Amino acid sequence: MTEECERRLDLTAIAGHEPAEIRDQPSDAAVLAPVVERGGEQYLLFTKRADHLGEHPGQMSFPGGGAEPGDRTILDTALREGFEEIGLLREEVEVIGRLDDIRTVTEYAVSPFVVTVPDRAYEPDHREVAEIALLPVAGLLDPANYESERRDHPHYGEITIHYFRVDGYTVWGATGRILVQLLELTSGFEPADRVDRSSDGAV
Repeated sequence: MTEECERRLDLTAIAGHEPAEIRDQPSDAAVLAPVVERGGEQYLLFTKRADHLGEHPGQMSFPGGGAEPGDRTILDTALREGFEEIGLLREEVEVIGRLDDIRTVTEYAVSPFVVTVPDRAYEPDHREVAEIALLPVAGLLDPANYESERRDHPHYGEITIHYFRVDGYTVWGATGRILVQLLELTSGFEPADRVDRSSDGAV
């Protein structure tokens, strides 16, 4: 990450991005990466997954989930999940663009959509969401809050795990990968030159 990177996101870069799509996974999912303006500063809205969930309990994530038969498009999946998880209304959402799909260890192809949403109180569905957290973009872009780890994955070979530690929260895993591309496209973020440690453990 460069010390000179901006402390705000240039969202116009997202609008022009042509996302790479993944079509070879058993299941599809979608998430929203919501940008919130507050007091002249940008924040990203994350959810902390409930501890009782079977997949990734307690981890930080973007609002979203698996596609259902009634969803007309993968964007509809993301918007429906945003409403179900935090009470985000479709008419409140301005879609900026879409990032590259990613594969998860649970065999989902996840489509991330970058959106802007109002600065208001949101209500978590506690069946899925333990907490809603607004993390400042300036903090996410602070080199002191970022580290990476290189691991050998049994299926994907050598991979890099990204960790963002801001305000007592840690964003990593699939959400960390999505966050990396978002920051790369919209700021001077450059994670590739820095690997803080290596591990033989699988993700």
